[in-house]
Parts: sequence; C-alpha cells; structure tokens
Amino acid sequence: MVEDSATRTVPVKLDVDESAADLLHQTTDRFLDAANYVVDTAWEPDWKITSKTKLHDLTYYDVREDSPLPANLVQAARNRAAEAVKGCVERWKEGKKASKPQFTSRFASYDARTVTVNDNHATLATIDGRVTAEFVLPDEQRDTPHSAYLFNDNYEVNGATLHYDDVEDCFYLHVRTKPAVENDEAEQGDSKHVSVLGVDLGITNIATASTGRLWSGGELTHWHREYEKRRGDLQQTGTRWAHENVQRVGRKQTGRFEQMLHAISNELVEEALENDCTHIVFEQLKGIRERLPHAKAVHKWAFHRLFEYVSYKAESEGLVVKQINPAYTSQRCSKCGFTHEDNRPHNNGQDDFGCLKCGYDVHADYNAAKNIGLKYLRDQQKSGRGGAPVGVRLNSGMLNVNGEYSPTALSG
Repeated sequence: MVEDSATRTVPVKLDVDESAADLLHQTTDRFLDAANYVVDTAWEPDWKITSKTKLHDLTYYDVREDSPLPANLVQAARNRAAEAVKGCVERWKEGKKASKPQFTSRFASYDARTVTVNDNHATLATIDGRVTAEFVLPDEQRDTPHSAYLFNDNYEVNGATLHYDDVEDCFYLHVRTKPAVENDEAEQGDSKHVSVLGVDLGITNIATASTGRLWSGGELTHWHREYEKRRGDLQQTGTRWAHENVQRVGRKQTGRFEQMLHAISNELVEEALENDCTHIVFEQLKGIRERLPHAKAVHKWAFHRLFEYVSYKAESEGLVVKQINPAYTSQRCSKCGFTHEDNRPHNNGQDDFGCLKCGYDVHADYNAAKNIGLKYLRDQQKSGRGGAPVGVRLNSGMLNVNGEYSPTALSG
C-alpha cells in the first residue's frame, strides 16, 4: 500500500436505468457546452485568459442563464476550461505547439458536493436533480484498485469524473481517492485554538449537537412512509399515467427532504457560529447503516446529504468540517469516561444514557455528540496537530480534552 499523498483514481462501471442514463447524457452534453463556451471566452486573438476568477466573472451568469446545469457543475466546467487553456500557455512557454482546446468526449467533473460515493452506488447531480447509479463491482476477494483504494478506510474520496464509453455503451465513474490524513488541520495554523461542535446522527433525532440542540427525524420518517404508500398505490394501477406519477412523487419526495435538510444544515452552521466554534465534527458516515440497524436507505441518504450541505455552507463561513470514527461514543460516559455497552442498552427502545460508574443520566444522543467532539480533540493531541485544543461546546460551557467542565452560565 502506498503511504504518500498521491491521488489514486478508480474507474467504476455504472448500472443506470434508462431515465437516469438520459439525464446523465444531457448533463454531460451541457457540461461540454459550458466548458467549450468558457474556452471560447478565454481564447482572445492576442491573449489568453487563464484566471478562474476572471473567467467566472465573464462566463458564469451567462451559462447559468442559458443552461440547466447546477451551479457547482457550471463552476467545474469553468475550472476544466481554465486548466486546459493554462496548459496550452505553459506548452507555448516551453517552446512546444498547442492549439485551442476543444472538448468532444462526453464527461463531467464532480466534487464532493455534486457526487456522493457509497458502498455500492453513487448519487450524481444532473440537470434535473440527482440520479442513483449502481456500481458494477469485481469480486470482493480479488486484489483490485477498488479494494485497495475505494473501499479502504485509509483512503477518502475527493471527487470523480463521469465518462461515457461509446464502445461498451455505458457510463464509468472515475473516482479520485487520496490517503486519509486524520485531523490534518494545517489550514488552521498552530496558533489557533480549536473549538468543536460535535454532531451525532440518528433516526429519532436526525442530528444532535454537543450544545444539546436536537433536530427531529420525525418529519423525514413520516413523509417517507407517506410517499412510499403513494408510490405503492400508483404501482398497483400499472398504467403509464401511474408510472409517470410514481416518478413525479419521487421527485417531490426528494425536493421536500432536500428543503428540510437545507434548513437543518443552515441551523447547524449557525449553531457553530453562535458558539464560536472553529470545527463541526460528524461521526464517520461509512458503515452508518451497520451502526444503526433500524436505519433505512432514506436515512443513510439524508445523513450524506446533510453532511454535504453543512460542508459547503461551513466553508464559506471559515469553518472546518470533519468526520471521525465514532467507535464507543455511544457507550462512553462523557462525564467520567467510563465505557461499557450497558451504559446504553440498544434493545431498551429508550433515548436515555445512564453511566454504571458515576450515575450520569442524560439524553443518549447528547452524550454521543459530546463524545464525538472529545474524540476529535484527543485524536488531534495524539497526532500532534491542530495547535492548542480548547474544547467541545456544550449547552452551558465547555468540556476540554481532559474531561474538565468550565461553565459559562448556570451549570446544566
């Protein structure tokens, strides 16, 4: 296994239905149109524009007005065009020949906000919402790039490129992975403090912050059941009208859930800002269905989408968003540190956490959220990164890496 910082690209064959394939074809066509438009704008007779900022100002709003591409794909098309033009300029400087770039092969560039890579499928942004693409994977027992990089916890996904293979008549997703550097906080600088908002994910409460604020998952569960019932009733009809309405119901469901998750992500970022946090730390999403056996596919989708929304909204506010391995965070007492599975019996159907050692009795999700923040700080100390850890933000104070509580108001 490599231990350097080199990016590894893993090509994954996709299996998509006819309607999804049509959307992906339209999306790649629009992506090429946008990229070529930016190249045309950059390719002045007497000079070439390579600045992404300048090209953004010159092309972004025109493309957005004329194209159904989502904003992030418009920006990705601009970046690919700018890099192609810059490559020509660099070749000229080396005395080599280079002609005006022209994008012809069907492809589209995706970042962490426009593609979500799961264990057996990916969701990709298109000109009309997201589509799900199942993976066609090799035998798990074989030594392949998939096992070495894509499904290796030591590597993380940082983007992908969608390609269409004319010969095979199918799509491939070239997934970019890089070695996961645990808690690499170089961007924060050694002199800056780290103040963490821990976030626990769940079914009853879709998100719980270490400040004690909870966001109920009841609406997601309720409407998922309602839409499932509507789809079931329509599918029994069996008519073409019913089939079209099943698709319409699916789009309506996705739209409702995305609106709800946008609202929660906004409030999570606001919660971090109001509590002077520098970081928002989630539990690791990989394997969450195994940790939450009652979670449905819609919950896993919601967790990934919520993380995506928080990530890009937090970035604009200067906040860092991370994930950590949540091992034992539901069993560990955030007050005394005693860890035991009976602190949180999984079969009692309750949301209570009760420490068998010190008697600390608290909401289980709140306890886990605090532990997620504390685990992140401890990992930072072990790795020697992040400068001077401060603590985890609580509902009325701070909990530092040594487990010492400092109230800022009445203790609660």
